[in-house]
This record gives sequence, structure tokens and C-alpha cells, in this order.
Amino acid sequence: MFRAIRRTAAWLLLSGLAAAPSWGAAVLQCVPYARIVSGVAIKGDALTWWDQADGQYKRGTKPKKGAVLAFRPNGPMLLGHVAVISKVLDDRRVLIRHANWSVPGAIEEDVLAIDVSEDGDWSQVRVWHSPTGQMGARTNPTFGFIYPAKARLHDFTPDPILGASVRFAKVDSDMWDEQGLPRMLREPRVTPVMASPRMIQVAQARPAPWARKAVPRLEADPFVVEYADAVPSQRTLSAIIADVRREAVMN
Repeated sequence: MFRAIRRTAAWLLLSGLAAAPSWGAAVLQCVPYARIVSGVAIKGDALTWWDQADGQYKRGTKPKKGAVLAFRPNGPMLLGHVAVISKVLDDRRVLIRHANWSVPGAIEEDVLAIDVSEDGDWSQVRVWHSPTGQMGARTNPTFGFIYPAKARLHDFTPDPILGASVRFAKVDSDMWDEQGLPRMLREPRVTPVMASPRMIQVAQARPAPWARKAVPRLEADPFVVEYADAVPSQRTLSAIIADVRREAVMN
């Protein structure tokens, strides 16, 4: 197994995926973006926000507009992540605004995040990936929501020092529909009941709401994909090896 890990790490290094960081600190991080947009005045790495919020802000497991969703460290996301809720679609779907997620330094506005936890408590989420125009495959554990004193979305103006490293991906918030959900969440869980032939006929003739709508398409800055392809990974070889080992144990 370890031979395979070494071969994989060596291939990543030779292919340039484990290249040394080239963007340094001049890349927009999720923390300053979330702090400005939400008004939640917390500083420090994203993984510390949940504990710092204790006693300063209300916390919970229910999504609300303007709240900050705090992500737990997971895999390559060593310092956690924070995103701001821009719209609540339903109990399982929200739109978020965040930075430095799909593309280093990029801002994604009003993109979909879905609750995939078994208990519906937003402890596990999946997030839209702008460059590929689909839901990300990774399941991300979270702490929960941090609620500001006033639910308001503030404008964000990138610092000029960031230059061309800031890219935008924005979606029309009205375009999201039931197609954005995994199949297990699109299909309602019901308790079996005795049904008459007439009830079955009506149910079969009535199409599901999501079947009548088009799949949402992302209207993103075309440079997002080019930027994602051109930017070398900012992760170290040791971090990559650690992830490979972790996946090998899990599998």
C-alpha cells in the first residue's frame, strides 16, 4: 500500500499538482470575505469561528439569511471554511456566498449548498463547484450556523492588492430548482398506506415538480475555469501523501 502511495505522490509531484505555492498571501481567503458580507466580527482561522462565536453570537442548526455556516476541518480543508447564507430555499437547500472554495481566491455568489445529513441538521453538506457546473462530490462536515445580530448581506469590494487573482462566479438565485438535489432528497419519504386504484392513477398522471423544470445552469466568469486550470496546487507534498493515506484507510 505504501509503495502505491509513494508512486501516487511522485506522479503528482512530477505532473505539477504538488508544485510550491506561487500566489502567496495575495489570494482572497474565505474569512475576510465572510466577515465583511455577514457582519460577524470574528477573526482568525475559519475552524476557530464556532468556538469564538460562543457568548458573542447565537448559534444553531437552522439556516437563516445572513448567517455564517462554519465548516469543520476535513481532508485538504485543514483550516475549515466559512460561507454566508444569501437565501434559504427550503429545509435542505440554501444559496451561499463564499470565497476561496472552487478556485483559489475566487468569489462564488448565490450558489447552492445542500444538507445531506441523515437527521437534517446541516451537519453534512455538499457545495456547488463552479468550474464544473455541478454539485461537488465531497461531503463536508460542519459545526452549524452563526447568526449575526442583524441579518443583512453587505457588499464586498476586493482589495486592489489582490489584482487579477479574484474571479467571480454568480448564479441567478431564481434558477435553482429541485434538480439541484440528490435523488434521495428529491424523492419524499412517505409511510406506505392503502391506496385505491383511482389514487394510484392520479399520482402516476401528475408529474413531480422537479420533472417540469430545467436543470439550473451556472452563468460564471469564463476565466474561472482557465484560472482553475492554470493555478498550481498550494498544497505540500506531505499534505497530499496524508490525504492519500487517509483515503486508503477509509477505503
